[in-house]
Amino acid sequence: MTRFTEEDRVRIRSQLVDAGRELFARYGFAETRIRDVTDAAGIGTSTFYQFFESKESLYVEVLRVERRRLHDRIGAAVSEAETPRDEVETMLRVMLREVRSNPHTSRLFVEGELRLIAERLSDAERQSLAAGEETGDLPYAESWAAMDAFRYDDPTAIADLFRSLVFVTRAKDTDIVPSESYEETEERLVETIVDGLFLEPQ
Repeated sequence: MTRFTEEDRVRIRSQLVDAGRELFARYGFAETRIRDVTDAAGIGTSTFYQFFESKESLYVEVLRVERRRLHDRIGAAVSEAETPRDEVETMLRVMLREVRSNPHTSRLFVEGELRLIAERLSDAERQSLAAGEETGDLPYAESWAAMDAFRYDDPTAIADLFRSLVFVTRAKDTDIVPSESYEETEERLVETIVDGLFLEPQ
């Protein structure tokens, strides 16, 4: 087994995650092979197993990285909001935009690709991904729930509501909502949802 310095290990692991991110986004989990990842990263296949136990392990790490990136984007956008109402509207817009534009976010939240491989994950991998699956994916849910003006007082229910809303992106480019009118339809949906979540004007 090749011995790597700590610096080498950090660099190679990062290369594998980056290569996996690109290939999973392009081809999906099922169509991506470990050999594809190692070729893209410029390492031998045997070296892969010094960093990840399986393709599933790499996929879990890619999803964890994507979730952190999504949280960072949401946090940066919401930090500019001036009122709780602005926070909710900003959160919803960022989530919908990310699902439309980021293949990993779409696969994670809409297509449910993770559920397809769940039985092949180790207990540790499941726990790693489960961390933050309640209100952690919606870090502002608890503060909203504590507000008298907010319609719901259960942070988990609020998080579930927002996660369910991302499924509307499936309507784009379908007979349900033609692509030329999707953005306008989504805009009206956001306005309606935000109005309905507050019991009085903010």
